[in-house]
Amino acid sequence: MSTVLTIPKLEMSMVEGTLAEWKVADGAAVNEGDVIYVLETDKTARDIEAPASGTLTIKAAAGETYDVGTEIGEIA
Repeated sequence: MSTVLTIPKLEMSMVEGTLAEWKVADGAAVNEGDVIYVLETDKTARDIEAPASGTLTIKAAAGETYDVGTEIGEIA
């Protein structure tokens, strides 16, 4: 079973975030807890960890801004 990665809501007023950088390449193996990308908001930048172990499939480009809840990748 795969785990869908979405833009998380980090703050109460957050409606979008910028996927600043992927820390792991598309198709790479990741372990739960590994930092996989950096998410920037108007107030902060945060490292986001993998919620599961498996192979990362990237579905969104770094440097772009996405609404909270937008699917950006998958771990299978």
